[in-house]
Amino acid sequence: MPLLPTLTAPTLTTYVARTYLKALAGSVLAVSALLLLFDIIEITRRAGSRQVDLDVVLTMAFDHLPMTLQSALPFVFMGGAVIVFWRLARSSELVVIRAVGMSVWQFLTPILGVVLLLGTLNVTMLNPLAARLYASYERMEATLDAGTKAPIAMSNGGLWLRETHPDGQVVVLARGVRQVDHTLVLQNLTLFRFGPDGRFRERVDARTGGLDHEALVLSEVIVSRPGDPLEVYPTLTVPSRLTLPKIQDSFSPPETVSFWDLPEFIAFFEAAGFSAHAHRLHWHALIASPLLLVAMVLMGAVFSLKPSQRSVNWLARIIGALSAGFGVFFLSKVTYTLGLSETLPIALAAWTPPLITGCVALAMLFHLEDG
Repeated sequence: MPLLPTLTAPTLTTYVARTYLKALAGSVLAVSALLLLFDIIEITRRAGSRQVDLDVVLTMAFDHLPMTLQSALPFVFMGGAVIVFWRLARSSELVVIRAVGMSVWQFLTPILGVVLLLGTLNVTMLNPLAARLYASYERMEATLDAGTKAPIAMSNGGLWLRETHPDGQVVVLARGVRQVDHTLVLQNLTLFRFGPDGRFRERVDARTGGLDHEALVLSEVIVSRPGDPLEVYPTLTVPSRLTLPKIQDSFSPPETVSFWDLPEFIAFFEAAGFSAHAHRLHWHALIASPLLLVAMVLMGAVFSLKPSQRSVNWLARIIGALSAGFGVFFLSKVTYTLGLSETLPIALAAWTPPLITGCVALAMLFHLEDG
């Protein structure tokens, strides 16, 4: 039986924390490898018959990996806790720790401290990196759609739209954007028309514009073409497949915006008259994520802290932990969906899963420890 280090509080704290970090690193590597493999297969499938270089597929998979790993982190952290408790139980170290009078709370404190620290670092440091890589992945993903999507981008400079038509492309810059009721109002527009060969055809400047029945209706229009005099029109209709829902759905997804940039993005988005409900919910969920990781580790402890050498017993515990993890995942999806539909307040939708999971896990641990 491996001997524990001298059971002083600092030594035990360091030992337990180090053991958990090793198990967590193993869980992260294993889950990352699986997610990376699935991404490579999916990207290759979507490429279909088109020739896509292997380095492009790998780059897309690695860019997408941090964001998919973010979604799996609660399972990863709980899995690391279950592995630690299983190892310590098999080596009887857990029995020794409990025999010298250490309570479950003293034993869990270093692990929960590590989880809380890593969860905070994930939100403040790793999330901005994951958002930047995910934005790069989305740009590369658009190339797989062979121009079937209309790229849309919104920034402090205005709204950029691009549409592909049989007779060429149209690029639109609207320097002012407002949503009034269910109508999109564009101000100070500039349109650039390109032919099928990619050559510039004309520039259209308009004071205002709006979407109406698969067309972009412009007012106070000036059209300029190479070698021709300027043409002025009171109104001009430009064919377009864009609709207000398409534009709203195509704005930067919450996952592509860094945690630090989300408040400014939300303020800018709402100032333009658009709903930033999804971004605000994502921001609250990021703030609540360290608490969710702590709650998942506590849930893992519920199924692991009663040592047993019987493999069947451990199998049942692992199945129970996985079932609890999927239950938390389902609860999160339900509350987030209710939050997006504005059935629940945003803060309640984001904080309900970690609070309920943490309270249930604490109640079960109190029962196991003192019951």
